[in-house]
Amino acid sequence: MVQIKDYVALKKDELKKRILLLPKKPTLKIIQVNDDYASNSYIKGKIKDLNEIGANPILEKLSPFTSQAELLKIIDETNKDKNVNGFIVQLPLPKQIDENVVKCAIDPKKDLDGFNPLTKFKSATPKGILTYLKDQGYDFKGKNGLIIGRSNIVGKPMAKYLLDEDMTVTVAHSKTPLDNLKLFVQNADLIIVAVGKPEFLNKTFTFKKTAFVIDVGINRDKDNHLVGDCEKDLPVSYQSPVPGGVGLLTRLALLINLVEGCEKYGL
Repeated sequence: MVQIKDYVALKKDELKKRILLLPKKPTLKIIQVNDDYASNSYIKGKIKDLNEIGANPILEKLSPFTSQAELLKIIDETNKDKNVNGFIVQLPLPKQIDENVVKCAIDPKKDLDGFNPLTKFKSATPKGILTYLKDQGYDFKGKNGLIIGRSNIVGKPMAKYLLDEDMTVTVAHSKTPLDNLKLFVQNADLIIVAVGKPEFLNKTFTFKKTAFVIDVGINRDKDNHLVGDCEKDLPVSYQSPVPGGVGLLTRLALLINLVEGCEKYGL
């Protein structure tokens, strides 16, 4: 397996060349309605990525006290803005704003995060994971896929994408009995963990030696170090790193969605 950081660098070079063939420099707008540390860090990385491939980033940072009506007005204006090829509304949103209403308000052709039910794009995190595994020659067909976590952002769309690749898919979650989960893990060929609990998947579980583990989690331990949802060095064939793993793939998928949107829809 090519290391994720090296893979992302190669894909960025490809995107840079594709952008040179477009009639104009693509623009991605980020609307932020929080002052969350993780969001600030993630957005900083996205802006860096966009600059590196020759795209144009715009950040509109709103007060955490922004009303839902105000945000929807900005989304409507952005939907109609011909200078913006695609945009995202950074999550999480403050409690006064209904996330589902916001997702449905984004133009499906500009919905680069893939959140609108009618979106033209795959959700960024699942797409990033799937694209990476495919490019590494991973054979999905007939294998057992286990997703731990059922969020609308990762777990649920990931299950659909893996089913589309002819995997047999199990989705486990907080109500799955531990004994059942251990059985699912023991039989899984591909495990995707997105539960937001530090080192939730650990060496107390039994794994196939040939298993692949993709760790979506980003957490802080008691010493304030970044750790994933999985304990390090599990006895498996491949385990994605944290940091420097799925976060990079998610950001890459966003770039791919932007360029594909310009190529396919002339946005």
